[in-house]
Amino acid sequence: MGHATADWPGATPPLSPATQSGYNRRMHFGLRIALSSLRTHKLRTALAMLGVFLGALALTGVQHVSMAMERKAEIETEKLGPNLFMARAGGIRFRRSGGVRSTSNPTTFKILDAEALLQGLPGALEGTPFVQQSMQVRAGGTKIPSLLMATHPEYQTIRSVHPQVGRFFSRHEVDTRAMVCVLGEKIATRLFGGVDQALGQEVLFYRARVKVIGVMEPKGADIVGTDQDELIYLPLSTYMRRMSNKDYISGAYLRLAPGTNLEAAKEAATAILRHRHSILPGAEDDFSVLTARDTIRLQTQALELVGTLGLISSSVSFAVGGLGILSIMILLVRARRLEIGVRRAVGARRADIITQFLFEAGLLSGVGGTLGVVCSMGLVLLVHLLGDFPFVVSPLLLASVLAGSFLLGLAAGVYPAWQASRFEVLDILRS
Repeated sequence: MGHATADWPGATPPLSPATQSGYNRRMHFGLRIALSSLRTHKLRTALAMLGVFLGALALTGVQHVSMAMERKAEIETEKLGPNLFMARAGGIRFRRSGGVRSTSNPTTFKILDAEALLQGLPGALEGTPFVQQSMQVRAGGTKIPSLLMATHPEYQTIRSVHPQVGRFFSRHEVDTRAMVCVLGEKIATRLFGGVDQALGQEVLFYRARVKVIGVMEPKGADIVGTDQDELIYLPLSTYMRRMSNKDYISGAYLRLAPGTNLEAAKEAATAILRHRHSILPGAEDDFSVLTARDTIRLQTQALELVGTLGLISSSVSFAVGGLGILSIMILLVRARRLEIGVRRAVGARRADIITQFLFEAGLLSGVGGTLGVVCSMGLVLLVHLLGDFPFVVSPLLLASVLAGSFLLGLAAGVYPAWQASRFEVLDILRS
């Protein structure tokens, strides 16, 4: 089918070049008058823009800060390891900061439990048992507290940690209960003054001498709250047979295949451990299973609350800003009756008057929203620099706030513009 043309009945004829040029001139003239009026009434303009400015600042700033915090939580979760699954002895309590802590430390979790999880858990690619224990470590005349992590070589890939100098211990060293260890970056610096100086030295756990074969790359604190740079890594068999003579462990780390149903994995792990620990139906578990995502549960809830409060506060600010623009425009209409009458007398149409005041209202709100967005980006940059958060910008959110600000001004200017167009020329000139 062809397109409608002006020859068809009911078709809208195209504007002639002269008509289009006149329309453009009127639009340009109305915009010039609107800008001149806003410059003339600077205080009123600033007050009218204030509410929209605060609304745009609150909405854009809070939402971007929330997105930055969510991104940081995701980065911290990735530090725990890709698709990490944890089973730990005892109960787990979530801190409001997002980390976790053990509420008890039973002796029922064994190495065979970790092996059963690796074999029976759907999607499990690899796993390692571990013991986490606070101990004093000494080198020369320096004695400091440390957190011992006794584990297997698979810990490196499961937790995404690697040595920056030296190496991690091997499976052969686990089998032979070798007296070797790998230091965290901070521990190496505190004991020996530097990473390179620590390599090949010996540290003492009570009277047990252990040779340093590597120093890990700096990782910082993970989202569980453990400073990985303060850890000392030992072969699990060395700790359990030559240093503590224990037959129980703290838990197991497993790496799941991408796309694994985490809830199904948790249910399977719970069933395996309850069966192995002979826990009767209705009795409380003596273990905890969780994923890396579980550790940011409270953080995510807090971020959602912050986002909701930001949305509410910005909505209130936008509403106040819209009312402010409405009231200011009504005052401007009444104060400029003579100007409106003169313009009508020299040929301005009602549509021209409406367009002029809609321009003014839209400019008020649009400029206020633009200033709010620009200031919010400064706030986001400040949070990025001072708070060590990722710099996250959503172009869609920025465009939505700018468009919403302009539309708010147009909506607030409809009634004043209509009121201005209803003035009678003779009444204005007579008064």
